[in-house]
Amino acid sequence: MPQFRLKGQTTAGKTVLREFEAPNKKIARERIKKLADARSISIQALEEKKVFLYKVRKNGLATEGEQEAYNPEDVERALKKMGYRVDFVRKKWFDLKGMVPQEEVVTFIRLSSDLLKQKLPYDQILTLLHEDTTNKSMKEMIRQIQKDLRDGKEGSEVYGKHEKIFGRFASYMLGVASTSGNMANVFSSTAKFMERDSDFKKNMRRSLFMPMITVLAVIATLLFFIGYVFPVTAEMFLEFDIILPPLTAQALDWSRWLQAHWIPVVIVHVAPFVIFYLMWKNKHGRILLDRTLIRLPVIGDLLHKISIEIFSRVFNTLYSGSGQNIEVIRIAAEACRNTYIEKQIKEVAIRRMLEDGLGLVEALEATGVFPKSAMSRYRLGAESGSLKENAGQLADYYEKQTEYRLESVINLINLFISIFIFVALIYITVVSSEAAIIQPNY
Repeated sequence: MPQFRLKGQTTAGKTVLREFEAPNKKIARERIKKLADARSISIQALEEKKVFLYKVRKNGLATEGEQEAYNPEDVERALKKMGYRVDFVRKKWFDLKGMVPQEEVVTFIRLSSDLLKQKLPYDQILTLLHEDTTNKSMKEMIRQIQKDLRDGKEGSEVYGKHEKIFGRFASYMLGVASTSGNMANVFSSTAKFMERDSDFKKNMRRSLFMPMITVLAVIATLLFFIGYVFPVTAEMFLEFDIILPPLTAQALDWSRWLQAHWIPVVIVHVAPFVIFYLMWKNKHGRILLDRTLIRLPVIGDLLHKISIEIFSRVFNTLYSGSGQNIEVIRIAAEACRNTYIEKQIKEVAIRRMLEDGLGLVEALEATGVFPKSAMSRYRLGAESGSLKENAGQLADYYEKQTEYRLESVINLINLFISIFIFVALIYITVVSSEAAIIQPNY
């Protein structure tokens, strides 16, 4: 998040310097205006932290580098204080840091967990990870985390401002790790969740999106061949009154139909992507889409159980074993990666626990989104007083079950796609071969 500095003066003539963060400069101006009105401060400047390039000399050796600061004067003053002769300090106009890949975030949390288990101080771990990271955005984030922790800020505040990179659940977990009394275990649980979440996204792409794109690409190729490439040859035969073979004649009829109705064909071809995108971006559409996904044959049951597995794993990590743990249920619901399941848990389970006084198991059962195997496990845990442990066991069971079944389903989908491509190639080959052996009439 961008950092800003307010320079101002009180009515008594005292200089005011205050650093803060804001999503953008417009919001920063609104905040300092409220502060100035409340405390009678005269605003002199609002500066945003930028990256500055510099070149300095010391003992005849030239050194170049970059430094974040609010203005070039601060950089120059700091360099001179260190004994350097400054050649120049100028603003870096293009600072392309790029996005932080999910794999980088998972690696950061996993390595932190492993090093914490080896009793290394967390500040030292951050230094090691900062030096070892090549991604500029990740390096900058680690530096900010280390600085904020050294300044004594709360963990929830430190990691909360990086929620866009870590995600809601991970930033929450890392935020409470410092006060949990067992940072290594919390980091380990978070890393496990992030790894499963990453696998979930990859499996979604492998099982749904990539096969759909492949099939549509093959269909588009067939349409292009029949509608544009093939007619050039076939029409030439008709000019000489040559009788076409049945398959070639049928393909030519299709070609003419496509040429006459190409606009509806294009719309039908593009519409699924547009509809999917619009539903994905719309809150209610996303809920409907997620509800449909878990009801699809074969793949739906797997996606459903993966979401319940993630919910159970997060619940196992955060559940304290006393009270209703409403906040824990809410966070676990948000982490499950299915907006329909999240909606049911929040609007049915949590509401009925608060308004009707239902127990956890009864409230979860009322949502209608938990499989019978999951509910029997939660019910057993509630009756035996080991709800936390049973949630963890359910997550492990679903993890193993979905891993084996998903691999089989993906292989089956790939087999059907291969057959579809094979049939399409045979069709194109046969039609082309027929055209090659056509003989003129004498």
